[in-house]
Amino acid sequence: MPFDDLIRIAPGELLTVVATALAMYAVVLACARLAGVRSFAEMSNFDIAITIAIGSTIATTVVADSPALSRGIAGIVALYALQLAASALRGRYRLAEMVLDNRPILVMGPGGRLLPSNMAVARITEDDLRATLRSANVHNLTQVQAVIMEGTGDIHVLRSDSDAPVDRWLLQGVRDYEPRGGLDAVCRPAER
Repeated sequence: MPFDDLIRIAPGELLTVVATALAMYAVVLACARLAGVRSFAEMSNFDIAITIAIGSTIATTVVADSPALSRGIAGIVALYALQLAASALRGRYRLAEMVLDNRPILVMGPGGRLLPSNMAVARITEDDLRATLRSANVHNLTQVQAVIMEGTGDIHVLRSDSDAPVDRWLLQGVRDYEPRGGLDAVCRPAER
Protein backbone atom coordinates (compact mmCIF):
# COMPACT_ATOMS: atom_id res chain seq x y z
CA MET A 1 0.00 0.00 0.00
CA PRO A 2 1.50 3.36 -1.00
CA PHE A 3 2.26 5.90 1.72
CA ASP A 4 -0.15 8.43 0.20
CA ASP A 5 -3.03 5.98 0.75
CA LEU A 6 -2.20 5.86 4.46
CA ILE A 7 -2.55 9.60 5.05
CA ARG A 8 -5.26 10.55 2.58
CA ILE A 9 -8.89 10.78 3.61
CA ALA A 10 -11.84 11.52 1.39
CA PRO A 11 -13.66 14.77 2.18
CA GLY A 12 -16.85 12.82 2.95
CA GLU A 13 -15.01 10.62 5.44
CA LEU A 14 -13.47 13.68 7.09
CA LEU A 15 -16.89 15.28 7.50
CA THR A 16 -18.22 12.03 9.00
CA VAL A 17 -15.41 11.98 11.56
CA VAL A 18 -16.03 15.61 12.52
CA ALA A 19 -19.81 15.15 12.74
CA THR A 20 -19.42 11.99 14.80
CA ALA A 21 -16.98 13.72 17.16
CA LEU A 22 -19.37 16.63 17.65
CA ALA A 23 -22.30 14.28 18.26
CA MET A 24 -20.37 12.17 20.79
CA TYR A 25 -19.19 15.33 22.54
CA ALA A 26 -22.79 16.54 22.83
CA VAL A 27 -23.93 13.14 24.18
CA VAL A 28 -21.16 13.07 26.80
CA LEU A 29 -21.95 16.63 27.89
CA ALA A 30 -25.66 15.79 28.19
CA CYS A 31 -24.99 12.58 30.15
CA ALA A 32 -22.46 14.33 32.40
CA ARG A 33 -24.96 17.09 33.07
CA LEU A 34 -27.66 14.55 33.98
CA ALA A 35 -25.29 12.41 36.07
CA GLY A 36 -23.82 15.36 37.95
CA VAL A 37 -20.28 16.47 38.71
CA ARG A 38 -19.29 13.07 40.02
CA SER A 39 -19.30 11.66 36.48
CA PHE A 40 -15.70 12.75 35.88
CA ALA A 41 -14.48 12.71 39.47
CA GLU A 42 -11.87 10.10 40.25
CA MET A 43 -13.48 9.02 43.48
CA SER A 44 -13.10 5.25 43.23
CA ASN A 45 -11.59 2.53 41.09
CA PHE A 46 -14.97 2.11 39.47
CA ASP A 47 -15.22 5.80 38.54
CA ILE A 48 -11.76 5.69 36.97
CA ALA A 49 -12.65 2.57 34.98
CA ILE A 50 -15.87 4.16 33.73
CA THR A 51 -14.02 7.33 32.70
CA ILE A 52 -11.51 5.28 30.71
CA ALA A 53 -14.31 3.24 29.12
CA ILE A 54 -16.15 6.41 28.11
CA GLY A 55 -13.00 7.80 26.49
CA SER A 56 -12.38 4.55 24.65
CA THR A 57 -15.98 4.42 23.43
CA ILE A 58 -15.76 7.98 22.13
CA ALA A 59 -12.46 7.35 20.36
CA THR A 60 -13.65 4.11 18.78
CA THR A 61 -16.91 5.65 17.61
CA VAL A 62 -15.24 8.73 16.15
CA VAL A 63 -12.36 7.14 14.21
CA ALA A 64 -13.33 3.55 13.48
CA ASP A 65 -15.25 2.59 10.37
CA SER A 66 -17.49 -0.07 11.87
CA PRO A 67 -19.15 1.32 15.02
CA ALA A 68 -22.12 3.42 14.04
CA LEU A 69 -22.91 6.63 15.88
CA SER A 70 -26.00 5.00 17.41
CA ARG A 71 -23.83 2.22 18.90
CA GLY A 72 -21.46 4.76 20.40
CA ILE A 73 -24.34 6.75 21.90
CA ALA A 74 -25.87 3.56 23.32
CA GLY A 75 -22.49 2.63 24.82
CA ILE A 76 -22.04 6.04 26.46
CA VAL A 77 -25.58 6.03 27.88
CA ALA A 78 -25.07 2.48 29.20
CA LEU A 79 -21.78 3.44 30.89
CA TYR A 80 -23.35 6.47 32.57
CA ALA A 81 -26.31 4.35 33.69
CA LEU A 82 -23.89 1.80 35.12
CA GLN A 83 -22.01 4.53 36.96
CA LEU A 84 -25.24 5.94 38.43
CA ALA A 85 -26.37 2.46 39.49
CA ALA A 86 -23.02 1.72 41.13
CA SER A 87 -23.14 5.07 42.92
CA ALA A 88 -26.62 4.29 44.25
CA LEU A 89 -25.49 0.84 45.42
CA ARG A 90 -22.44 2.33 47.14
CA GLY A 91 -24.68 4.75 48.99
CA ARG A 92 -27.10 2.06 50.07
CA TYR A 93 -24.94 -1.01 50.76
CA ARG A 94 -21.69 -1.06 52.70
CA LEU A 95 -20.56 -4.22 50.87
CA ALA A 96 -20.87 -2.49 47.49
CA GLU A 97 -18.81 0.42 48.82
CA MET A 98 -16.14 -1.97 50.11
CA VAL A 99 -15.96 -3.77 46.74
CA LEU A 100 -15.94 -0.67 44.53
CA ASP A 101 -13.82 1.76 46.58
CA ASN A 102 -10.27 1.77 47.87
CA ARG A 103 -10.10 2.27 51.61
CA PRO A 104 -8.10 5.27 52.90
CA ILE A 105 -4.93 4.36 54.78
CA LEU A 106 -3.02 6.11 57.53
CA VAL A 107 0.61 6.52 56.39
CA MET A 108 1.90 8.86 59.09
CA GLY A 109 0.70 9.23 62.65
CA PRO A 110 0.93 12.02 65.19
CA GLY A 111 4.20 13.89 65.43
CA GLY A 112 5.38 12.54 62.09
CA ARG A 113 5.46 8.87 63.17
CA LEU A 114 6.02 6.91 59.95
CA LEU A 115 3.97 3.77 59.36
CA PRO A 116 6.28 1.81 57.02
CA SER A 117 3.95 -1.15 56.47
CA ASN A 118 1.10 1.17 55.47
CA MET A 119 3.46 3.20 53.28
CA ALA A 120 4.38 -0.05 51.49
CA VAL A 121 0.71 -0.90 50.94
CA ALA A 122 0.05 2.62 49.64
CA ARG A 123 3.27 2.48 47.58
CA ILE A 124 4.56 5.86 48.74
CA THR A 125 8.02 6.80 49.88
CA GLU A 126 9.37 9.11 52.55
CA ASP A 127 10.21 11.57 49.76
CA ASP A 128 6.52 11.53 48.72
CA LEU A 129 5.53 12.29 52.32
CA ARG A 130 8.07 15.10 52.66
CA ALA A 131 6.76 16.73 49.48
CA THR A 132 3.17 16.40 50.73
CA LEU A 133 4.05 17.89 54.12
CA ARG A 134 5.83 20.80 52.47
CA SER A 135 2.85 21.49 50.22
CA ALA A 136 0.61 21.42 53.33
CA ASN A 137 2.87 24.08 54.86
CA VAL A 138 3.99 21.88 57.74
CA HIS A 139 6.96 23.52 59.45
CA ASN A 140 7.46 21.00 62.21
CA LEU A 141 6.46 17.35 62.52
CA THR A 142 4.80 18.09 65.88
CA GLN A 143 2.07 19.82 63.83
CA VAL A 144 1.18 16.53 62.12
CA GLN A 145 -1.86 14.75 63.50
CA ALA A 146 -2.23 12.28 60.61
CA VAL A 147 -1.34 11.83 56.96
CA ILE A 148 -3.86 9.79 55.01
CA MET A 149 -3.72 8.40 51.50
CA GLU A 150 -7.30 8.54 50.28
CA GLY A 151 -8.93 5.88 48.13
CA THR A 152 -8.51 8.21 45.15
CA GLY A 153 -4.73 8.38 45.59
CA ASP A 154 -4.78 11.91 47.02
CA ILE A 155 -2.73 12.43 50.18
CA HIS A 156 -4.16 14.68 52.88
CA VAL A 157 -2.43 16.09 55.93
CA LEU A 158 -4.35 16.70 59.15
CA ARG A 159 -2.32 19.18 61.13
CA SER A 160 -2.78 21.29 64.21
CA ASP A 161 -0.78 23.56 66.43
CA SER A 162 -2.81 22.51 69.47
CA ASP A 163 -3.11 19.31 71.49
CA ALA A 164 -6.73 18.88 70.45
CA PRO A 165 -7.33 15.36 69.10
CA VAL A 166 -8.55 14.76 65.59
CA ASP A 167 -12.31 14.25 65.57
CA ARG A 168 -13.16 10.52 65.36
CA TRP A 169 -15.60 11.18 62.54
CA LEU A 170 -12.79 12.42 60.26
CA LEU A 171 -10.88 9.17 60.65
CA GLN A 172 -13.83 6.82 60.25
CA GLY A 173 -13.04 4.13 57.68
CA VAL A 174 -9.29 4.91 57.58
CA ARG A 175 -7.19 1.77 57.74
CA ASP A 176 -5.13 1.53 60.96
CA TYR A 177 -6.45 4.72 62.50
CA GLU A 178 -6.97 2.85 65.75
CA PRO A 179 -3.81 0.98 66.82
CA ARG A 180 -3.40 -1.01 70.04
CA GLY A 181 -3.20 2.17 72.13
CA GLY A 182 -6.67 3.24 71.04
CA LEU A 183 -7.84 6.20 68.99
CA ASP A 184 -6.32 8.77 71.33
CA ALA A 185 -2.85 7.28 70.78
CA VAL A 186 -3.12 8.09 67.08
CA CYS A 187 -5.02 11.34 67.38
CA ARG A 188 -2.86 13.15 69.91
CA PRO A 189 0.53 14.61 68.98
CA ALA A 190 3.51 12.49 70.00
CA GLU A 191 5.29 13.45 73.19
CA ARG A 192 8.81 14.76 72.59
